[in-house]
Amino acid sequence: MSSPESQVRATRNHATPSRSRGPVVAVTGAATGVGDLLTRRLATSAETQQVIAIDERRGTVQDATWHVLDVRDPAIADRLRGVDVVVHLALDLDLESDPAARTAYNVRGTQTVLTAAAAAGVHRVVLCTSAMVYGALPDNDVPLSEDAELRATAEAAGVGDLLEIERLGRRAPRAHPGLNVTVVRPAVLVGGTDTALTRYFESPRLLVVAGSRPTWQFCHVDDLVSALEYAAHGKVEGEFAVGCDGWLEQDEVEELTGIRRMELPSAVALGAAARLHRIGLTPSPAGDLAYTMYPWVVSVSALHDAGWRPRWTNEEALAALLEEVEGRHTVAGRRLGRKDATAAGAAGATVALLGTAAVVRRVRKARRRL
Repeated sequence: MSSPESQVRATRNHATPSRSRGPVVAVTGAATGVGDLLTRRLATSAETQQVIAIDERRGTVQDATWHVLDVRDPAIADRLRGVDVVVHLALDLDLESDPAARTAYNVRGTQTVLTAAAAAGVHRVVLCTSAMVYGALPDNDVPLSEDAELRATAEAAGVGDLLEIERLGRRAPRAHPGLNVTVVRPAVLVGGTDTALTRYFESPRLLVVAGSRPTWQFCHVDDLVSALEYAAHGKVEGEFAVGCDGWLEQDEVEELTGIRRMELPSAVALGAAARLHRIGLTPSPAGDLAYTMYPWVVSVSALHDAGWRPRWTNEEALAALLEEVEGRHTVAGRRLGRKDATAAGAAGATVALLGTAAVVRRVRKARRRL
């Protein structure tokens, strides 16, 4: 890895950390994923006085105080009494979730947490969205500054939810004076994640839209957790991005992965992706393709100014992603079983995209027979 952990955070006493100083931090979504990793990290930090863990089921971190409840429950305000900082990570970003239910959970949950935090006298709420909110557009600067306009639309999976979460975060301090909101925006997240962008590397060919300019910047979950810890301890505030330094061009990605490209005209790729999603054959809407076509690389200057450095490089994060997805087979965003993947073969992505019209016809005939 590119730099020692001592560059990322202050030295901690792992054995018996002092709890006499530092904030009381509550973490929502604390039982799994990034929430679990952050809860573990904070619980062993001498800079944290106490950790309050909130989730719909109890996790395994013994040194945290657990409250089992849904973040949409207004009773969460009582659980936040005496808390200084809330890191809100209870989000549903599962590709297979029902979109309407996912949005209802994400937006209502965030709204409830912000309102409850203000009512309980919490000083700061940390929200985690994604650098996808900047949008992937052909005229984007490389890299984008962290204060760049958010030009994403709701056409990509989950991005509409993230934009609404950011809107709620901007509005909360105006509605609740004394409440500060910090927003953390990771690049393509790697490490125990399943997104349209990680599935891109499960395909037999890397789809490249003709005339596009893909660039890739990754963020390993280890680095995201350390950035969230910085935010929880007030070492960085406002709206900032987190990810590896620099970026990779598409040619570099293909060389590092050993996966060859399949280039298609824009109209064919976007049209086919839209039809496949519309009839329910793929979980990813056509808007996801933009993030594999155009740059959305971000600067991480705010964290750098605070003394933080990523432990992972883009090359290392990509290698970790390839190791994680080994044995998985995805065509046009749809994960296949081994038998289906063997049948699809190297030409599977072409068949999936160019054969959309035939697939649509078969689905329509089947529906008429029902």
